[in-house]
Amino acid sequence: MKKKLLATLLAVALMATSLVGCGGKDDEGSKDSGNAGNTTNDGGSSDAGDTTPSGEKEDVALVMWGAEEHQTMLRTMADEFIAAYADQANITIDLGVQSEAGTKDTILTDPTAAADVFAFADDQINELVANKCLQPVVENTDAIIAANSAASIDAATVDGTLYAYPMTASNGYFMYYNKEYFTEEDVKTLDGMIAAAEAAGKQISMTVNDGWYLYSFFAGAGLTVGLEADGVTNYCTWNATDTAITGVDVANALLDICAKPGFAVLSDAEFATGVKDGSIIAGVNGTWNATTAQDAWGDNYAAVKLPTYTVAGQQAQMCSFAGFKLVGVSAYSEQPYWAMMLAEWITNETNQATRFDLTGEGPSNVNIAGTDKVLSAPAIAALASQASYATAQRVGGNYWSPAQTFGQNMADGNPNGEDLQTLLDTMVEGITAPVQ
Repeated sequence: MKKKLLATLLAVALMATSLVGCGGKDDEGSKDSGNAGNTTNDGGSSDAGDTTPSGEKEDVALVMWGAEEHQTMLRTMADEFIAAYADQANITIDLGVQSEAGTKDTILTDPTAAADVFAFADDQINELVANKCLQPVVENTDAIIAANSAASIDAATVDGTLYAYPMTASNGYFMYYNKEYFTEEDVKTLDGMIAAAEAAGKQISMTVNDGWYLYSFFAGAGLTVGLEADGVTNYCTWNATDTAITGVDVANALLDICAKPGFAVLSDAEFATGVKDGSIIAGVNGTWNATTAQDAWGDNYAAVKLPTYTVAGQQAQMCSFAGFKLVGVSAYSEQPYWAMMLAEWITNETNQATRFDLTGEGPSNVNIAGTDKVLSAPAIAALASQASYATAQRVGGNYWSPAQTFGQNMADGNPNGEDLQTLLDTMVEGITAPVQ
């Protein structure tokens, strides 16, 4: 089957100027792209054993990128893949550290240097496709679609073409908390949580200086950001002056929150450290830190939807981005067949179950997502409760830096005393700037 598909793709190449490639690499990087999907749901393949015409095994060298905290898990998955196909190819897989949040930026810097297989957050898919950096999934799509939730498949699809393999369905955030310090009433409002933390001489945390989390406050106030019809340029109303809650109202609320001694602006890694050392007793974060919180707090481990916060003299429900993590194959891969085999392997049912057990990240695979173990997990339950106040993570690349700069200014307490409307206008100007 592999050789028949290769012949078909080469025939198509004779009728087209190029196949899928990043910046026009012609046939070399994509001639095999259709073959990887001829697999079972667990990454097996009835025809993957096709070797060279001489019958000798192929030498296959792949590079796979993943998050730093997942390197040990990915090494195990990679080694199991190598062992599973040892009689069909001589496979080596090198791992590289790449945060899923920054994959797109790294790839677009030099698409030819991308790993064969890489994980990324779903909001990056439009730009990766627009720059022709992803191999489309052209085989076994029916099985992949059937195995994963409809929402995760939608997130991996652009203009009707599946471009990636769903890996998780829990790339959102909610509130973790230690039940030793908070009542059920406390966790309904951010004010209540901060007051309880201060009374205990502890802190709660949130990464306000990150556009992913900063979104919570503006969206909760009814202000919007998203993609224009071109799929890459943003619109944004965060500097609105004629709305029930204005942008300046949100900025003032942020300054008030960040100034409280019971509140800390911490990165994900710093949140995890604070949970372990006991200084942080609650925080806005995601499923990837579920095991950290559970290990530290034991029976007091709990999670809940985001609270309300005080803005313009009223309570507004904090919103969130909802998202998925996907695995893609580079259009520049020299081994697209085996790269797609590996991408499907690390996202199959077995490995999604392993990922949940080791990291707490919720699976997109419908069989695993429906198990009692997953459904009873506090983090997954909190994410489900937050879903009513979450929107798909769809923003262009110009969103992140201006939002981060504004968030950092709020975290620092606007140290230069700049006019808040001017700061908001500058942020929105950057967010909505035309894509060069």
